[in-house]
Amino acid sequence: MYSQTKIAIPIFQKKCSDVIEVANDCIDKGADIIEFRIDALKNPDINEIKKTIEEINFPMIATNRISTEGGSFKGSEEERVNILFECCDLVDYVDIELQSNDEYINRIHDSGVTTIVSYHDFEKTPDLNEILYIVEKEHELGDIAKVAFMPQDLEDTLTILAVLSHCKNTIAISMGDLGSYTRVMASKFDSPITFASGTDATAPGQIDIETMKALLNMDLNILDE
Repeated sequence: MYSQTKIAIPIFQKKCSDVIEVANDCIDKGADIIEFRIDALKNPDINEIKKTIEEINFPMIATNRISTEGGSFKGSEEERVNILFECCDLVDYVDIELQSNDEYINRIHDSGVTTIVSYHDFEKTPDLNEILYIVEKEHELGDIAKVAFMPQDLEDTLTILAVLSHCKNTIAISMGDLGSYTRVMASKFDSPITFASGTDATAPGQIDIETMKALLNMDLNILDE
């Protein structure tokens, strides 16, 4: 039985030519989706970005990560969102952070692109009720909710699995080595997407694509009995 959870591979490169090269390598290794981390580009030019997306011609998430959630975009918030909006009709998904202005999120969502509304905390994991509140807000604004938190102990990682068991159309990740197994177990809860690494690891605890594909497609009967 093969997993229905799609594996997305983030690409974090400074030049569009390198984005294309790395994307092709990730596709060859079995990625289902490419996440184009636009914020990594040294000199982001929308025309060059569009040409890059068209040349790769593969299911893609456009992400232009805000600095407060681990991103590298140097321009204004308006510039950041405008780049995402310009990509809406070229990609399958756009990731925009919950802390963005609701008007910006609505603008992306109203374009018709599948919108991932995300929230990241690289320091801690809130309690379950707080995370469920965040996920509810994300679903009100977009199509897929995404939360990623840093665990302090094993119990924090179990909180993430509880989120997945409660919420549909949700990507929930416990980061770091301690939480890396949640990226695999997400498939048992029908999470739409999980993230693995190709050339670029963009978050702590990401598993390489080859290992992730093998683990997702193992028949882990322990949860089905």
